[in-house]
Order: sequence, then structure tokens, then C-alpha cells
Amino acid sequence: MKIKEIDLEGEETLNAIAKADKFNYWMYSQMSPFIGGTILEIGSGIGNISRYLVEKFPKAELSDVRDQYTDKLKEQFPKQEVHTIDLVADLFEQKYSDLLDSFDFVFALNVVEHIKDDKLALINLAKLVKPGGKIFILVPAYQWLFNSFDVSLEHFQRYTKSTLSMICPEGCKVKNSFYFNAFGIIGWFSVGSVLRRKIIPEGNMRIYNIITPIIKVIDILVFKKIGLSVICVFQKSQK
Repeated sequence: MKIKEIDLEGEETLNAIAKADKFNYWMYSQMSPFIGGTILEIGSGIGNISRYLVEKFPKAELSDVRDQYTDKLKEQFPKQEVHTIDLVADLFEQKYSDLLDSFDFVFALNVVEHIKDDKLALINLAKLVKPGGKIFILVPAYQWLFNSFDVSLEHFQRYTKSTLSMICPEGCKVKNSFYFNAFGIIGWFSVGSVLRRKIIPEGNMRIYNIITPIIKVIDILVFKKIGLSVICVFQKSQK
């Protein structure tokens, strides 16, 4: 897969989301029941989630596919191991031989939708996980919500619990799956589909951050049956 060297739209979006610290922590907290042991974050970006991760897990390792982001991560988190990882790289096992079967928990938040061969990405991701380890994936939900935001951010598709479970890597099983951020559907559709904006407005994220405590209650009320994102937790079988 050819990767755009400088991701201007992506970084602008990440910078806008960085203003929503309450929302970012809520997203991070979805991993709490599953996270532990040796940890690797795939697609760390500018560190919006990483900052919470390293507070609780100082030895957690970070990664991204672009030097644009790994350089920032190394500067922001000088004590962390930062890797450059392409999940669909040719000769993946040879290229990342030192990382194979190394981690108890690997997670990728809003990463897989950027990869055309998502099944190969998860196959390779599973190679980084120890037997018995877990993979935590969060991606955008519902293809009917695909809009100008998705195009600008170079998303290939959106998912459901079913379609995400279908790309479960061989040798893994689905441990859990659920939706996240039901209220976000309204904003994503209104601004991306109706107004056809290409970048998530920073002001919108500030407001969203303020009302995050209310938004969290909505997810409880709908039993995580709908949401702007879908989460799936895979577990690698013991050898």
C-alpha cells in the first residue's frame, strides 16, 4: 500500500481531537477490562491516546506508519519505545521479526479503516501478539454514514460488529464486540453528510468534550447497541 508521506488532513483532525481530553480518555477507558501485560499501540498519531496509556503502563510501546508521527512521538514520549510499523508491508515477518509474538495486548483505534486490505492488516497484527494475547480494534461504524469526512481522512470503509468480526484473523476468536459513542452519529451526519465539511471543526470537538459526561450516559442507555464506532476484541489462541 502506498502511503501518503505527509498526512495534512489527518494531522489537522488529530489536533482538533486533541482538544477533547475528556472524550479521548473515555475512548481509552473502553480498553480497561482487557488491557494488561506488554502493550503496543498501533497508529499512535500525535499521542492523543498514548498520553493516558503511558501514565498507567510506563513500558507500553507506541508506533505509527509515518515518520511525520513517529518523530513527534519520540519527542513527546522520550522514555517510550517507538516503532515504525506498516501492517501490510511486504515480507512482514522478516521486517518485524524482533516484534513477533511479543505483546500481550495490541490495540488500534481508528486505524484499520485506512487500510484497503484490512484482513491482511489484522493477520499481520495478530503475528505481533503472544499466544493468549488480545487485540483491541476500534473503527468507524455503518457504511451509510460514509461521507466527506471519510473521504478526506482516506477511509476505505466503515464497519458493523458483523463485518468487523468477519475479518477475525485465523487462530483468533472474537472475545467481545460492541458499539461506542451513539450520540456522535448526529454530529458526524450533520456536519459531514449535510454540511459536507472535510475536516472535523475544532470548535465542535471542544463542545463535544464539555458534554462528554452526558454522552457517556447515552451509551449506557442504549446498551452499546449503536454507535459512531464499533469495537471488537480478538483473542489469539494458545499454541
